[in-house]
Amino acid sequence: MRIAVDAMGGDHAPHNLIAGTREALSAFPDVEVVLVGDERVLKRELRKFPDEGRLRVVHASEVIGMEEAPAAAIQKKKDASIAVAVRLQRDGEAEAVVSAGNTGAVVVSSLLELGRIKGVSRPAIAAPFPTKEGVCVLLDAGANPVARPKWMLQFAVMGSLYASHILGVREPKVGLLSIGEESSKGNDLIVEAHSLLKGSGLRFIGNVEGRDILSGVADVIVCDGFVGNVLLKFTESIMDFFSAYLRTKVSKNLLRRLGLLLVRPAIQELKQETDYEEYGGAPLLGVNGVVVKCHGSSSPKAIKNAFGVARRMYLEKINEHIMENIREE
Repeated sequence: MRIAVDAMGGDHAPHNLIAGTREALSAFPDVEVVLVGDERVLKRELRKFPDEGRLRVVHASEVIGMEEAPAAAIQKKKDASIAVAVRLQRDGEAEAVVSAGNTGAVVVSSLLELGRIKGVSRPAIAAPFPTKEGVCVLLDAGANPVARPKWMLQFAVMGSLYASHILGVREPKVGLLSIGEESSKGNDLIVEAHSLLKGSGLRFIGNVEGRDILSGVADVIVCDGFVGNVLLKFTESIMDFFSAYLRTKVSKNLLRRLGLLLVRPAIQELKQETDYEEYGGAPLLGVNGVVVKCHGSSSPKAIKNAFGVARRMYLEKINEHIMENIREE
C-alpha cells in the first residue's frame, strides 16, 4: 500500500517525519511512501538517509502552522502539504495519510476532500489509552468540540468496530464519560446520549467517571471532542510530571536513590506502556479514507508506529465495517 505523509506538519518537521518514514519502510516491506512538502527542503533532508526506492516526493509550496485557524487556512492555502496529501488519497494515488500537523486542518481537509462515510454524521478522532487491562479507545479526542447525542452514538459504534477489528477486543464494552454512574448524571447531552446508547445493541455498561478510564472497565469511552482533547493532553503530561517529581524527591536522600535503582525497571515498563509513541497516532474515524493524526511533537518512533496504524486500518478494511454497521440518521 502507499501512504502519503504530510512531511511539513508538526513541531519537528520535516526531520522527524522523514526519520520516522525511514523506520517505517524498514518495518513494513509492503509500504510505499509519498512525502509531501517543499521539494527542495525534503530532498536536502533526505540526503542524510540512505536511498530508498519505495519513496518519492510530491511538492507542496505551502504549510499550515499549528496556530492557524483551520478552515480559513485550508481555504486560503490550497497547496498546503496536508491538503495535497489528502488529495493524493482522494485521487487514488495513496491509500492513507499520516500527519503530525494542525489537527483542525487535518479534519477539515479530510472532510472536504474525502467526505464522510455514508451514514456518518461527524468523524471522530479515536485516541488509544493504556489501562490496567490493556488498551481502551477514547473518542472523540478533538474533532468535534461540540457534539450531539446521535453523534455520540455513532462515535460508540465506530469505536467499538475499531476496538474489535484493530485492537482485537471481542465484544467491546462501551462507557459514556460523565460526572457520575447514575443515568441522570451529566448535562443534557450526556443524559440523552445515555438513552440512545442504552437502546443501541452495543455492549453499553453505562456512565463511567474520569477515575474509571485507566482501570480498564471499558474498552471504548465516548465523550465530546472538547472533553476528550483536554483529557488526552492531561494524560500525556502525567509521566513527565511523575518522572520529574521522582527525580526531585529521590535526589535528596541516599536511601531513596538506592531504592529507585531497584524499582527503575518497573518504572521504565510503566513509562513504555503509557507512552503515546507506542501507539503512534489516532485515526480519524468516519471519513471516506484512512487518516492518522499524530502528536505535534511526535518522535520518529511515533511516526513509524502511525504507519502501522494506517496500514492495519487499510488491511482490516475498517471503513467497510463502519459502512455496514452505521445507521444513517
